Amino acid sequence: MLFNPLTQENILMSIQSIRGNWVRSVLTILIIAVGITALVGILTAIDSIKNSITAEFTRLGANTFTIQSRGMRVQVGGNRYRSKNYSYISYFEAREFKDEFDFPAEVSMTVNATGTATVRYESQKSNPNVRVIGVDGNYLQTAGYDISMGRNFASQEIHSGTNVALLGNGLARKLFPGILNPTGRVVSIGTARYRVIGILAEKGSGFGSSGDRLVLLPYSNVRQVFSRPQMNFQIQVMPKSPQLLDIAVGEAEGLFRVIRGLDVKDESDFNIVKSDNLVNILLENIKYITLAATIIGFITLLGAAIGLMNIMLVTVSERTREIGIRKAMGANSRTIRQQFLIESIVIGQLGGLVGIVLGILAGNGVSALIGSSFIVPWLWIFSGVALCLLVSLASGFLPAMQAARLDPIEALRYE
Repeated sequence: MLFNPLTQENILMSIQSIRGNWVRSVLTILIIAVGITALVGILTAIDSIKNSITAEFTRLGANTFTIQSRGMRVQVGGNRYRSKNYSYISYFEAREFKDEFDFPAEVSMTVNATGTATVRYESQKSNPNVRVIGVDGNYLQTAGYDISMGRNFASQEIHSGTNVALLGNGLARKLFPGILNPTGRVVSIGTARYRVIGILAEKGSGFGSSGDRLVLLPYSNVRQVFSRPQMNFQIQVMPKSPQLLDIAVGEAEGLFRVIRGLDVKDESDFNIVKSDNLVNILLENIKYITLAATIIGFITLLGAAIGLMNIMLVTVSERTREIGIRKAMGANSRTIRQQFLIESIVIGQLGGLVGIVLGILAGNGVSALIGSSFIVPWLWIFSGVALCLLVSLASGFLPAMQAARLDPIEALRYE
């Protein structure tokens, strides 16, 4: 048997007492439920946000790294993260790296043409905020893009600089309303005309820029049409396995130092930025939100513990005569103490159960709003059960001791 007969009897009496004072019991359960809901709900929502951030960056190619000359400046909260600025990476250096990087990885090279282009098709035109990038055939894979219709660039188109283009999904919808398949149409970017050979699958936007508001061109075409001094290339590398990422970074840095003609004692005059750096920055700052949410939850639980203790003290006072009768019939102090502790624990666990259910629903409500998957926060479920047990024991101990110390004769005389 799980419990001895005396403990079973105490559990039944506790349940009967809770049912007999159901209004007070329900209010106490709700007080505890609010504390657990706040704790489990907020922490589940934060877990959903973390999972969403990680999944989004994985979809964008989180196991890649970029060799670049100019870093971006990112500020999250009060912290500023900035890469160093160095000299540009030329086409010939990027081309040499791609040809010589002997590692199980996909390598692509890109060059930014403009970020303020206006794209036109007949009477339709975009806003002057379209980003135009020169890419090679591997860029879609390293950047995490898929093609919804049409095809990728052919190697001949990359090398010859043919006037062909891939359009972002949002841009295609704006330029070709009502046209189901815009491939083969000709659009204008500035004075140049490009035949659309493919439409990128919808990717969404983030951090102030849109992944669907862009045009991809062969990098050789960008070198001709958008020519300017010191065109700055970037190199993206995606290892075949995410576990090889750090090894690939070391190999890439060594090779590019040789290409740049650096001596052993020279500092690297380029940046290698892993795509999970921004994820780590965001998750690092989210931990402070987690800490604040945990503190709020504990404060709420402290209020619930005080409320539960107060109600248990009132219960002892109201049931003084019952305690005297039980002691007169042979119940010892240990039995009385156990009865009131069990009653406190039952109320606490019922409150915890309600709070956990409401917390999971609230947290996953946030998850649904941000398009993340449903989460069962097992860690917070077990933590909630343990916290409710601690709150119940802490709140019920003093009333239980008070009940156990009552003199049976004085208790029987109590009115």
